[in-house]
Amino acid sequence: MSIDYQKLKEWKVAPRETTYATKDTILYALALGFGADPMDTAQLAFVYEEQLKVLPFMALSLTYPGFWLSDPATGVDYQKTLHGEQSIEFHAPLPAAATVVDRIWVEEILDKGPQKGALVYGRSSLTDKATGTLLCSLSATMFCRADGGYGGPSGPAKDVHRVPERPADHLCEFPTMPQSALLYRLTGDANPLHADPAVARKAGFERPILHGLCTFGIAGHALLRTLCEYNPSRMRRIDARFSAPVYPGETIRTEIWRDTDGRASFRCRVVERDLVVLNNGLFEYV
Repeated sequence: MSIDYQKLKEWKVAPRETTYATKDTILYALALGFGADPMDTAQLAFVYEEQLKVLPFMALSLTYPGFWLSDPATGVDYQKTLHGEQSIEFHAPLPAAATVVDRIWVEEILDKGPQKGALVYGRSSLTDKATGTLLCSLSATMFCRADGGYGGPSGPAKDVHRVPERPADHLCEFPTMPQSALLYRLTGDANPLHADPAVARKAGFERPILHGLCTFGIAGHALLRTLCEYNPSRMRRIDARFSAPVYPGETIRTEIWRDTDGRASFRCRVVERDLVVLNNGLFEYV
């Protein structure tokens, strides 16, 4: 079965409600490595219920950019699909506990050709069910590695933000744990690619890989720490492209360039393999 362009373009994803509690908010921060130093009170504020602060990019665990593609009727080989790009724009503070509504729609599908895969551009919004407040707007690109050559349009592709060629202004390094993927999957993404060695090998990886959104969240942590002094209300937007997988236990170094007031570029590199894993990052903040 292959992609039917018109059918997938008009695919209807039912709105999804997610109810989460304070312990889920804390679990998300713990899965990103917050609290590794029990004496770091700035990080403690995100993992301790007393005056709990909420990471705005936790919204990524409350939306499901690619799960709906696992429906066989989409024509996508979901086991060979990777998260290619992610963008999130923050409109209002995320509550520590709430019921939220996620709405997803397909923006475009690009055919890169046989053996080159397809790109599915998706958009979504997250609102607070009780108040109707729009919390954030998101866009995601899913790279369907096995689905190129179905006969759809090949472009235009989205513009890519270029990071500066000069040395970074800041470096922020965080280790991941060998069990990081097993912990992060408890926040909502139960894809066996991140837990089952057999599934990982079938997908072409030597072992289970870290969730791309976990890497994205660790980058968010680095930006929050380096440019926002752990004040989440100063964050406005984060965009990035996933360029390579991270294996749990590796160290992620975020390289940050100050571009203009309220705007920065970034990328993430795995220290152990000197490999860029998150690239073309753009961050907007107050």
